[in-house]
Amino acid sequence: MLDLATGEGLAEAVAGLDAVVHLASATRQYRKAAAVDVAGTRRLVTAAAQAGVRHVVYVSIVGIDRVPFGYYKHKLAAEQVVRSGPVPWTILRATQFPQLLDERLLPMASTLGVLLGDPEVKMQLVDPRDVADRIAGMLAAGPSRAIEEYGGPEVLTFAEIVEPWLRARGKRRPVLRLRLPGATVRAMRAGALTTDAVPTGTRTWREYLAERYEPMRRSQA
Repeated sequence: MLDLATGEGLAEAVAGLDAVVHLASATRQYRKAAAVDVAGTRRLVTAAAQAGVRHVVYVSIVGIDRVPFGYYKHKLAAEQVVRSGPVPWTILRATQFPQLLDERLLPMASTLGVLLGDPEVKMQLVDPRDVADRIAGMLAAGPSRAIEEYGGPEVLTFAEIVEPWLRARGKRRPVLRLRLPGATVRAMRAGALTTDAVPTGTRTWREYLAERYEPMRRSQA
């Protein structure tokens, strides 16, 4: 058992390793983000240094330095822990995963019966398998001591996300387009969750939807 919040099992987990890929995060328990993402990252880096680890790859999020979201502040602080630590490092900031967006659309459609969003918000979904390939390349290359960004192959608006999602699921729901207030949404409208970095991932949102929902629809036919 490994627990970043307490440090339990860390020494055993990193013993004998040349490299550590750090993807752990309190994504569903934001109140624990400081204990896991910041203090936990510090514990991990310390344990890695003591074990002689030669490369830490920290997986972060595109836009954490531009979107004023509380969870992102913890991720940014965790990046600084890695950058200032004794172990050579590489930081990979990835754009949003399609699975995360899918999970957020499902309850909105089923509970509210309507899909609501800002029509000018931009997202650049990247498949986790593409990110995994990118991480493998970083491990092979060795520590760069740089922050690299990695996004999906297309930048999408709210409509370009929601309309194929409804078609893939074979559902009809009203789509309510509203210009939403707040600094976070304003940053997202400005493209803070997207990147111009190359190369990019290759799997598109529509390809994800086809893989996720076509087998389900065939089984129900």
